[in-house]
Amino acid sequence: MGIIRQGVLGGFRNKTGSVVGAYWRNLDVIRGLPRVSNKAATQAQLNQRFKFGLVTGFLARIGNIIDLGFGSGNGSTSAMNEAVSYHLREAITGVAPNFTIDYTKLKMNRGKLLLANAIEVAVTIAARVDFIWLNTVPDGKYKDATDMANVLVYNPVKDSFVTLPAAAARTALGYNLLLPGDYSGDEVHAYISFSSTIKRKLVSDTYYVGEFIVL
Repeated sequence: MGIIRQGVLGGFRNKTGSVVGAYWRNLDVIRGLPRVSNKAATQAQLNQRFKFGLVTGFLARIGNIIDLGFGSGNGSTSAMNEAVSYHLREAITGVAPNFTIDYTKLKMNRGKLLLANAIEVAVTIAARVDFIWLNTVPDGKYKDATDMANVLVYNPVKDSFVTLPAAAARTALGYNLLLPGDYSGDEVHAYISFSSTIKRKLVSDTYYVGEFIVL
């Protein structure tokens, strides 16, 4: 039984007949009940399900950074949903059933905020990755000195991430990210993005810095 909470013209909650009422993204919506199919899934459907599980499982572990902003930022869909959509389109590689993530296409944020200049990584100390950048572009609509750098390192051997949102201000021109000691000798992928402290959900695109061997 559905319950009308705001009078006869208001939305309703729960199931009534063949529809379900719900409140979704500030809207009252009605959804039809899903139909049960007895047909076996096609290979294409199985492949898509596998890709979806691969992407959602991978991105769920960096949701704290993705939630800073991804894509349009207009609130019509969540940052995570936009991230999943992007990675399904652009970041899956391999042939069924051996699909995997193309780590060069991984993005933790996408947006209009400007990246820093001359972004590099230095690996000179054991279990540490040093992010370095320049700050030569004047402040403007899509850049401010108070913007924060978000850094991420992924280790495919360990299948683990080291992430740090708001690691350093844009004007710091760098950040030394400590890694677990057992990362030494492993090849890792390094990424950086920037997020605004002034406007919520305003972020830069993700910059893939490259692949490096940890000392």
